[in-house]
Amino acid sequence: MKVGYIQTSPIFGEKRQNFKKIEKLITKLKADLIVLPELFATGYAFVSKEEAVPLAEDFNGETAQFLIKMAKITGAIIIGGFIEKEEEKIYNSAMIVSSEGVIGSYRKIHLYFKEKLWFFPGDKPLKVYDIDGVKIGIMICFDWIFPETTRTLALLGADIIAHPTNLVLPYCQKAMVTRCLENRVFAVTANRIGEEKRGSDHFTFTGKSQITSYNGEILSSAPRDEIYVDFIDIDIQKARDKNLNEYNNLFEDRQVEFYYNTDKPK
Repeated sequence: MKVGYIQTSPIFGEKRQNFKKIEKLITKLKADLIVLPELFATGYAFVSKEEAVPLAEDFNGETAQFLIKMAKITGAIIIGGFIEKEEEKIYNSAMIVSSEGVIGSYRKIHLYFKEKLWFFPGDKPLKVYDIDGVKIGIMICFDWIFPETTRTLALLGADIIAHPTNLVLPYCQKAMVTRCLENRVFAVTANRIGEEKRGSDHFTFTGKSQITSYNGEILSSAPRDEIYVDFIDIDIQKARDKNLNEYNNLFEDRQVEFYYNTDKPK
């Protein structure tokens, strides 16, 4: 299975220009899975909810149409971040599409920093999509710091986790080694580069998009400050073997009766 990422530097609020940049990078590619960054078409540093709302879309919007077009060109399943609207609510979401159309979306459940002022937290359960025998999970950016996110997707059967990001903290890339190792899953972390200085915020994005193997090996690592594209072949069957050695299975050895009960007190 050929999987990869496109690391970009979007222009804030300029969807069509950002589409054109990606199209130039993607047109000659043939792949099975392509992951784009979080909010790849809009930029990240909003100064108000009112600024974000006009950039929000549903599955009939221009971002969906663009991703479907790219899926037809590449033959890939494509996952990329967008602002999703549903009635009066907007979400920091990731859309998954094929050449046939939109398959679904994941709404980010762990909002970072001022995202809490613009977006509603995700209200859909974590889900794994079974597409042509490949099981794909999705999480977005700050979800990485909560190990329950990756573990839940792995327990749901994910072979590979698509991870659109706009990372500003320096920890995620190293943490994904552990996330993949402890769950024996592959992950494609698609980050962005550049800076956004808007209002009182000044974000510098960390680049270094990454493909991480089920055994914690870093299979691809992008530069910190360059637009970059990379794709590799992986064997997803490796992610279906949860045996760490002949005596330890990472899922069967879980002693859930001793773990903290996450049910809220009544």
